[in-house]
Amino acid sequence: MSALPPDLVAYSRSPEFDQDTIPPALQRNHSTKAGTWALIHVLEGKLLYRVMELASETILEPGTPGVVKPAELHEVHPLGDVRMFVEFYRENSTDRT
Repeated sequence: MSALPPDLVAYSRSPEFDQDTIPPALQRNHSTKAGTWALIHVLEGKLLYRVMELASETILEPGTPGVVKPAELHEVHPLGDVRMFVEFYRENSTDRT
């Protein structure tokens, strides 16, 4: 998936990380909670993004964010010097009936 569904709203953002400060938890299998989507933004450099259920690997770089589906197991690994952050999304509760 290359884009978020259109009905989502951003609600949180991680701090900015570099190759030395990316938390170990992000570099091993983990997932967002049910209902939470995420966008992995690379500001500089490259980041390897793996989605376990799909057995896929993608190189993320500036302009190429990684889309994380709710509860999807994934991990990231810096490929040299990198700066990145994660933005979290959920359904827009004002659109619910």
